[in-house]
Amino acid sequence: MYTGSALIILALVVVGASFPKAFGNFANSALNSISHVFGWLYLLSVFGFVIFLVGLAFSRYGKIRLGEPYSQPEYSFFSWVSMLLAAGFGVGLVFYGLAEPVLHYLNPPYDDMPGSTPESARYAIQYSFFHWGISQWAGFSIVGLIIAYFQFRKNKSGLVSTVVQPLTDKLPQAARQPTSDGLNILAVVATVMGVATSLGLGVLQINGGLNQMFGVPDTTLWKFIILAVMCGCYTLSSYSGLDKGIQWLSNINLALCLGLMGWVLFTGPTIFILNTIVVGIGDYIQNFIAMSLRMDPFEDTGEDWISTWTVFYWAWVIAWSPFVGTFVARISKGRTIREYVMGVLIVPPLLACGFIGVFGGAGLHMELFGDAAGTLTAAADKDITSALFTFFEMMPFSNALSILAMCLIFVFLVTSADSASYIVAQMTDEGSLEPPLYKRLSWGLLISAICLTLIVAGGLKGLQTGALLAALPFVFVLYCMVFVLAKELRDDRRRMLLDLYEKHESMPVGADAFEARDILNDVWDEEDLEDADDEGNRSQTES
Repeated sequence: MYTGSALIILALVVVGASFPKAFGNFANSALNSISHVFGWLYLLSVFGFVIFLVGLAFSRYGKIRLGEPYSQPEYSFFSWVSMLLAAGFGVGLVFYGLAEPVLHYLNPPYDDMPGSTPESARYAIQYSFFHWGISQWAGFSIVGLIIAYFQFRKNKSGLVSTVVQPLTDKLPQAARQPTSDGLNILAVVATVMGVATSLGLGVLQINGGLNQMFGVPDTTLWKFIILAVMCGCYTLSSYSGLDKGIQWLSNINLALCLGLMGWVLFTGPTIFILNTIVVGIGDYIQNFIAMSLRMDPFEDTGEDWISTWTVFYWAWVIAWSPFVGTFVARISKGRTIREYVMGVLIVPPLLACGFIGVFGGAGLHMELFGDAAGTLTAAADKDITSALFTFFEMMPFSNALSILAMCLIFVFLVTSADSASYIVAQMTDEGSLEPPLYKRLSWGLLISAICLTLIVAGGLKGLQTGALLAALPFVFVLYCMVFVLAKELRDDRRRMLLDLYEKHESMPVGADAFEARDILNDVWDEEDLEDADDEGNRSQTES
């Protein structure tokens, strides 16, 4: 599987480097075609994942643990939340956190709405919260839940082929192994393309910041230099080990993020920012379903905005979901499905909305009430990579803030490359928790190579196309994984109820029965005990 996956990525790199113009034209054509033809599929799928996860959390299956039946979480709630917060931030959020609200303010989501108005500013925050809120994390969460269930509950590897094995076992014997290998390779390619998109956004933004601050040219050579330095730092991080390298870099990430947020919040229009966050959350909740299923089939131009933003985001999420999902799964062992879903769907989205609310709110205040109104929107519209640095130029200690922002983005690049190469190496090493160093380093180089290829061939559109192409087939794989999970959960609960019935029936008589019943009630309620009795009686009748 390692060889097949690596050869596919290497072939894309060679073709893109050999025929960059043709590769770029194909990227543009594919981006428009896939967005137009399959946009509805991405929207419906992500919305369905949200409904499935919330329904699962509040169903009777919510009590099933991602581990042994009576196991406890490996991490305290505080530690778990802290790691989710670290995972919630990324290069993409720094890239779009300020630029997206400003661009929506200039070019609103609806064609009949004038731009650069208070009304468009409100919709700008609403849609930015939507794109970085629950729906995005539902894509990550669904994969993480499935991987954690099969790894820690079923004691199997977290490979896609293992999850869908009940379906592939129904194929002819000769087709089973090729199908399993193909599914694993598809997951690896989707992950690589999704991660390459994130790295590419970071490289573009660092190059834009260097261009604005120091006049560094926006050329392929400088993008290559940035990636080369990132690879060198990533290699050092890999040699230091997974726990030390990634943990150390993640702590720096979180400290820089919170520091920049705090500075903007308290030196900027604090009350306006807080009001913006509250209004944005209210509008987001109120219009969630309408935004989730919004298409414009009756207009020729309306679909362009949805394709450029919502459809791209959801494709990116699906492509990146094996990577983020695997990370979230590894830190969630021992938690119930209900704890997992509620934690992952609430904590990271709240942090993302806070980041967008602080930076986007401050940026919109500059546009609505500042002396330099129009400066930020003009910069973002001309070159989205320069928006953040133009924003810092209008704040105290602008140079220091810009340098800190570039450091933050760069550390995110190194962290993403380090952790992604580890996960991909794990996926191509039969799910091993300790993949060999040569695989981790080789995948880091291949991810960087495909990232540079996409940038050279199509820039931002090339990165978007990579995510869209990789996500399309993986959507159908996700449906298979969800189907298998639902079936396994049903059988799992039946086994749990039979086990509970046996424990219930074997309770001692007298005062000790109350103590034993209290122990069971720590996990089960009266309704569960009734279900267990019904299931036990049904099983005895069938026997």
